[in-house]
Amino acid sequence: MKALITGASSGIGKCLAFSLASKGYDIILVGRDKEKLEQVSKKITTKSEIYLCELSKEKELYNLYDKYKNENIDILINNAGFGLFGLFTETDLNRELEMIDVNIKAYHILTKLFLKDFIKRDSGYILNVCSSAGFMSGPRLSTYYATKNYVTKLTMAINEELRQMGSKVYIGALCPGPVNTNFNKTAKGTFSVKGLSPEYVSNYTVNKMFKRKMIIVPGLGIKLGLFFLRFAPHRLALSIIYKFQWKKSK
Repeated sequence: MKALITGASSGIGKCLAFSLASKGYDIILVGRDKEKLEQVSKKITTKSEIYLCELSKEKELYNLYDKYKNENIDILINNAGFGLFGLFTETDLNRELEMIDVNIKAYHILTKLFLKDFIKRDSGYILNVCSSAGFMSGPRLSTYYATKNYVTKLTMAINEELRQMGSKVYIGALCPGPVNTNFNKTAKGTFSVKGLSPEYVSNYTVNKMFKRKMIIVPGLGIKLGLFFLRFAPHRLALSIIYKFQWKKSK
């Protein structure tokens, strides 16, 4: 059994690697930081290997698929991604375009390529690490929220396509709220609410993934927040998100 995880050098990706290894899966750790990936690999209790990949580069995504397409990958986890706090008119355009490449394009390409193989053999799991932001619009974190909306809704649509065709292949979206990872440092901001631990999120997620839950939302607080947000007018929801959910800092 093999699992391939992008963005596996830290945070949720690293913890998902440990969780799956504890269930007997060999792990392929994908990212661009060789030193950190090697550190994670040393702690994996099953067989593991690292693959260096710049996920914002389309060619490297195809190279990654070509490398592992014949190795009967059982689980694909698209986890790599980052955000960028700030007003839309003030955030760096090039950084945002890189975010779109990593948060959307990489997910889209790898999901499509591996999913075709999974469907042919009628087995396999794909987990797209999204965010509770995938159900909202996010002032002061606008591009990040938009990317997560794309992947969340894409994942849900594919899930229904698989259900309608009677496929045994699973695809689901992990949609947590704030998690204590390097997200804040990379995004140059701080959360205004306490984050969950990546260890808790990963263990919860793996359990729900194997139960084939389409939308996985760790934490009661975020579950309740998403539920009540359904009934809020758009303007009120935007105001709440702007003022309370995210807090920008330099």
